[in-house]
Amino acid sequence: MQRALVILGLILLALGVLWPWVGRLGLGHLPGDLYWRSGPFAVYVPLASCMVLSLLFSVLWWWLSR
Repeated sequence: MQRALVILGLILLALGVLWPWVGRLGLGHLPGDLYWRSGPFAVYVPLASCMVLSLLFSVLWWWLSR
C-alpha cells in the first residue's frame, strides 16, 4: 500500500512537471466537457476529462495493488 502511494505521488509529480506537454494531449477539451459562458460569467465542468482520469487512476491503482 505504501509503495503504491509513493509511486502514485511520483507519477503525479511527473505529470505536474510535464504539464505543458501533457496539456497538448487534449485533456480538458474532450467532447464531454461542458462549458457555459454568459457575459463575463463562465462555468467549466470537465466531466469527460474527470471520467478518463478516474478510469486511468483506477486501472493504475488495481495494477499496483496486485
